[in-house]
Amino acid sequence: MINLRPKQAVTLQKLTIHVVLLILCLPAMLPLLWMVSTSFKGTDQLYGSSAASGFTFASLIPRPLNLENYPEAMRTVPFALYLRNTVALCIVTVVAAVVSSAFVAYGFARIEFKGKNTMFLLMISTMALPGQVTMIPVFALIRALGWYGTYLPMIVPACFGSAFYIFLLTQFFKTLPQEMSEAARVDGATEWTIFTRLVLPLSKSALATCALFQFMGTWNDFFGPLMYINDPAKYTLAYGLQQFLSLHGGKWAPLMAASTIFTLPIIVLFFLAQRTFIQGIATTGGKS
Repeated sequence: MINLRPKQAVTLQKLTIHVVLLILCLPAMLPLLWMVSTSFKGTDQLYGSSAASGFTFASLIPRPLNLENYPEAMRTVPFALYLRNTVALCIVTVVAAVVSSAFVAYGFARIEFKGKNTMFLLMISTMALPGQVTMIPVFALIRALGWYGTYLPMIVPACFGSAFYIFLLTQFFKTLPQEMSEAARVDGATEWTIFTRLVLPLSKSALATCALFQFMGTWNDFFGPLMYINDPAKYTLAYGLQQFLSLHGGKWAPLMAASTIFTLPIIVLFFLAQRTFIQGIATTGGKS
């Protein structure tokens, strides 16, 4: 039996855990690997004899690399226009959802008023209401307001907060010491000053978590543009990919190239913000 030093034993244990986790993650990563692999393949590799022989791990390696799929994908649809529309919509909805949710969450977490618990329960209960139930009346309301064909049906709801974000931020705000706010009130600070200068600077991780959730939700949103956007000049990337599939369904390699470009920002954003994201999730719910 090999005797390992304590430091070596810890290193070996961590290495073993990471290897096991990578193996367990492999089935979930296969669709992503297949998408990226297909985006670099030519037509002969997709429909030739090698494709007919069935799936193997070796078939994931494109031979040779076909880099033309990416320029072709960006030429087939107005990718730059869709990207600009999506980024603009993401920025607006992220700011609106995070700011409005933080306002409401601060009220629930730090201010006492009559009926607070009942209102909080009603707010949380809306999370259990499927979107399919309210789809038709909401669409009728949007048509009546004259917002059909604009981004307002996706922007305005974000300005009134999200039940999920309000819940997360409420739980986080409750973990902050009340003594801090009381000391600020003694010094003459208003609730607005306490909220903007004390609570928000201490809540960057929770706010970043909500912003990341909202960004991913808006970036991946297909249902909203499908329901309310009828002008091709206003399409987002998610809806634009569907139009690519409808018009050029047989071009699987360029479609996978476009899908890879669409997915890449989300993956990069998560890896850049994963520490803040995990910290924001872990520190919510610490105090009821």
